[in-house]
Amino acid sequence: MNLPPSSRLQLTPDLNICRILNGMWQVSGGHGRINPQAAIQSMFDYLDAGFTTWDLADHYGPAEDFIGEFRRQLVANRGQEALANLQAFTKWVPRPGKMTRQLVEKNIDISLKRMGVESLDLMQFHWWEYRDKNYLDALEYMAQLQEEGKIKHLALTNFDTEHLKIITEAGIKIVSNQVQFSLIDRRPEVNMVQFCQENDIKLLAYGTLCGGLLSEKYLGQPEPRGGKLATVSLRKYKNMIDAWGGWNLFQQLLTILKQIAEGHGVSIPNVAVRYILEQPAVAGAIVGARLGISEHREDNAKIFDLMLDQSEYHQLDAVLSNSRNLYQLIGDCGDEYRR
Repeated sequence: MNLPPSSRLQLTPDLNICRILNGMWQVSGGHGRINPQAAIQSMFDYLDAGFTTWDLADHYGPAEDFIGEFRRQLVANRGQEALANLQAFTKWVPRPGKMTRQLVEKNIDISLKRMGVESLDLMQFHWWEYRDKNYLDALEYMAQLQEEGKIKHLALTNFDTEHLKIITEAGIKIVSNQVQFSLIDRRPEVNMVQFCQENDIKLLAYGTLCGGLLSEKYLGQPEPRGGKLATVSLRKYKNMIDAWGGWNLFQQLLTILKQIAEGHGVSIPNVAVRYILEQPAVAGAIVGARLGISEHREDNAKIFDLMLDQSEYHQLDAVLSNSRNLYQLIGDCGDEYRR
């Protein structure tokens, strides 16, 4: 499988990424058991198919270790130069509190060691409590480590527009912010997209398929409850759908998506991801990879040959206009984590 040139994006002058990132939250423990050997083999399959960019975090179970082992096997099988085709973006999610240079460097060093790298491609920083201003100290220390070569690029995850502005005005160069962004959750459109456009910051979108709910599997189906929501993703995004407008409205959306998908010979997930990739400031969408369990590479590849036209946008807007305003209900990007 060869992905077209449109599958790639120059995130920074020295960082070229696949616009569909392989999300590794699914190896963290809440999505079923992962076999490490099968997972690593699956990572080779993703890389060979052109899906070269991975999104992970220090707290996603063995995700960083998987990257480290994958890199070792890649070098052993294909030589050092094969590593040039791989991008791995991790996160640091510390407990709020006093931040020292020693503490920050210690945690960055842990990720470097686990991932088997000398420099992190992209460090995405998350902070739980805005009232604790120590996040600025943490970012200042990470900027120092960036100057020293331990981090190539600094990024954020789940920061709102107000605090992204504070960080930017403090002189800290942020290249991307990872936020929830889907047909269901369009809160980034309110403030975040414009600020990112004005400040050369890209968005990496997660939750774009609502944990798999935005798919044919749930079209025409009764509302899933309890044990039917078998993963943490399904439970999380079902709650988001409930807040957005409920199951009946969601069925209307799936019906329109199916009509659009059939017109292009693609799937509902293809249309849902394409919609987000076409939004301003969006560099890529993170699609969960249940390594060694289920694969959607061939289906995901169709996203790059798909373009939505204005009439299809109007069809979607007709349904979406009946939903509740999640920005008013929840707040800006990431506010659901800070209530």
